[in-house]
Amino acid sequence: MAERPLSPHLSIWKWGPHMLVSILHRVTGDGLALVGLGVLVWWLGAIASGPDAYATFSDIMTSPLGYIVLVGLSWSFFSHMCSGLRHFVMDLGAGYELDTNRIWSIASPILGIVLTAGFWALVLYA
Repeated sequence: MAERPLSPHLSIWKWGPHMLVSILHRVTGDGLALVGLGVLVWWLGAIASGPDAYATFSDIMTSPLGYIVLVGLSWSFFSHMCSGLRHFVMDLGAGYELDTNRIWSIASPILGIVLTAGFWALVLYA
């Protein structure tokens, strides 16, 4: 019987920033879908349930744990957005050069962090 070729495995590939950004894109998308949807449904339910339910929601979301969840959601949003824009440009046929791909792969998560910090600075200090 002839031996079948093996598929490439992660141990064969050299890790690079493009692989990290691809994994982060999937993780942040899942986080937005699961955690973000849960917070959104809870918020809408609290609004519909009246002032006491909304006060409970507001108290929990303005606690340190609530801020961690909200900052995590906003970082997830901005990181996913930057990575999505990178993929959009690549879908147009640009950015496949190795140096360009590497630069945008490194810049994408950094931009996500900078945009998150700017967003929370605007929310807390404006």
